Amino acid sequence: MATSETRDRPAPAAPDRDEVKRGARSPAPCSGTPPYTLIIPAYNEEARIPLLLSQLAGAEGEVICICEGDDRTFSLISEFAEANPDVCIRCDRRAGRLGKGGAILEGMRQARAPLVGYTDADASTSFSQMLALFEILNGADVVIGSRWIEGSVIVREQGIGRRFESRVFNMIIRALFGLPFKDTQCGAKVFKKAAIDAVIGQMVSTGFEFDVELLWRIRNLGFSIREHPITWHDRGDSRVRGGDVLRMLSGLLRLRFAR
Repeated sequence: MATSETRDRPAPAAPDRDEVKRGARSPAPCSGTPPYTLIIPAYNEEARIPLLLSQLAGAEGEVICICEGDDRTFSLISEFAEANPDVCIRCDRRAGRLGKGGAILEGMRQARAPLVGYTDADASTSFSQMLALFEILNGADVVIGSRWIEGSVIVREQGIGRRFESRVFNMIIRALFGLPFKDTQCGAKVFKKAAIDAVIGQMVSTGFEFDVELLWRIRNLGFSIREHPITWHDRGDSRVRGGDVLRMLSGLLRLRFAR
């Protein structure tokens, strides 16, 4: 029975249209478990990352950028996130240098999805191709993009010197680690998180040799790895320098023959 107090109490105001719209919005993009996590190591990538960011509009998974360096990469990602509130993207800004492998490892530790991948910030492998790699993970534990198997398309090739280095490096990797893959260094790889969780505590490489150690440890535990052709575009301004190749080989020799 209504009292005089309740009869006299004014009825609550009807929500305005904007409040109704806000209330009807879907959950925040980073809530719940995403279908996939895409990791982007980004060291001073202000000149190259805008192309990849433009491809991420509408992304339904989680995107983690590990940002290093002192340019505007962090600001560009923040501006994209503000302009695309329905995309779950964040930039973990680091003051110290983690290295490519160290940055990817950090992203893997933060990943929340059952499927995890990483790609280069320059979009040499497009975001749509990364989604395609995620799609075929149901047939393997790991799928790695390859530039050197039948079906791959190289839109713009690297210089002859880089191609020679890549092939020689791959021959050495096959001999040292017994990996049968033709392209271990392509920056487009996707994993079931169970495979990552099984080896992440053993990983020691933080440089460009990281890919080799990761594949070697995962394969040694019996997980299945599939090599898949991709369309690839050399964007130039490679982060791999001449001295990096020697450091990669030195690090891999220490890893392979460590007691």
